[in-house]
Amino acid sequence: MRSISTPPGLRSGAAWVASAPAAIRERFLDEIGEGGLCALPFLFEFWALPHQLPPEGDWRAWAILGGRGAGKTRAGAEWVRAQVEGPRPLDKGRCRRVALLGETFDQVRDVMIRGDSGILACSPPDRRPVWKASERRLVWPNGAEAQAFSAQDPDGLRGPQFDAAWADELAKWPKAQDSWDMLQFALRLGAHPQVCVTTTPRNQGVLKALLAAPSTVVTQAPTEANRANLAASFLEEVRARYAGTRLGRQELDGVLLSDAEGALWTGDMLEEARVGAVPELDRIVVALDPAVTSGADADACGIVVAGAQLQGPPQDWRVWVLADRTVQGVGPAGWAQAAIRAMQEFGAERLVAEVNQGGQLVEEVLRQVDPLVPVRAVRATRGKTARAEPVAALYEQGRVRHLPGLEALEDQMALMTTRGFEGAGSPDRVDALVWALHELIIAPAAHWQRPRLRVL
Repeated sequence: MRSISTPPGLRSGAAWVASAPAAIRERFLDEIGEGGLCALPFLFEFWALPHQLPPEGDWRAWAILGGRGAGKTRAGAEWVRAQVEGPRPLDKGRCRRVALLGETFDQVRDVMIRGDSGILACSPPDRRPVWKASERRLVWPNGAEAQAFSAQDPDGLRGPQFDAAWADELAKWPKAQDSWDMLQFALRLGAHPQVCVTTTPRNQGVLKALLAAPSTVVTQAPTEANRANLAASFLEEVRARYAGTRLGRQELDGVLLSDAEGALWTGDMLEEARVGAVPELDRIVVALDPAVTSGADADACGIVVAGAQLQGPPQDWRVWVLADRTVQGVGPAGWAQAAIRAMQEFGAERLVAEVNQGGQLVEEVLRQVDPLVPVRAVRATRGKTARAEPVAALYEQGRVRHLPGLEALEDQMALMTTRGFEGAGSPDRVDALVWALHELIIAPAAHWQRPRLRVL
């Protein structure tokens, strides 16, 4: 897979002209002529955002991953146009037979073909195809055809053959693997059949396999990249509701969030843990998983802040994860200062520090920054998974809540499995989280005793 990310700041050619000095705009309009002005609305290269233009190279599949409203549908419709249209209305294009595949026939018709950003809306009058509803087929003036298919009926792709395809919202398909497989067998016409896939990413096997294929190229853009074409009230509302959440990263940023097989924390668990406010807490601690090396390539030093309500018996205790202050490449003095700053910021009563690596040196470094810092040194006697499992159980019981801003921590949590950590490097943030919750709930609960009635 070759990936091309598009930051929100990049502009189309039209945006560049619009922001140019008045003299340049006037010269552009004078030189383009009347014919150019008539054609300009249909020249997608002029209006397109960078992530909407096909990448160069010899690729089999082009996957456009984007947030809601990022312009994926328009990109797919314009790509189909570019494949079937020739220089003049009746000239043949590169492709003659195109498959249009969506979640349902209705989605293909109402979004991909007749939608506001669909093929019909994007086509100039002299090249606009005719939609033959009874045949579920688009026919262009030059003879090219596109046929509509539903991902609910994979066998409908048996028999036909194509030299191009547009697959929309692949991550939502009910029979995704079967439909995708049948489409691959049908893409057998021409010298180099290609498929354009437009989708908001979801944790789905066929999409992950597609992205991992060496013949796939990927462009990615958030909803914000297309903000000029979206209602300001829409952006304000979705930012307010979903900024900083895993759902927001998927639906707005277009990021594929994967749950590893056997994950201790699933995406649903983490989403359910999300809250926006914190009640009064009985205890707050900062947990530290020190890094013993420094430099840009060193492991991060996990620093997590959490607090607890400890009213009633242990089964009623609750934890709020308040912040992730993890640092990397700063050396021992740097992470010690960061941990103590976090204590001061949140009014924490104790710093919990793992000393498996560094031993007494960890506490000495901390006391060089603050000689009076209350430190509890903890040493791991079990593996990371064994330590993490009782913490994950607290999440399953709904006893842990997350404030916004913990995305990097949550990404590590989603890769912590029953077989170990499946991400790159060490799960430093997760280690710090585990120590914090052990200190707040798990260790005290093990020593908690019910008050006994005094017999007079």
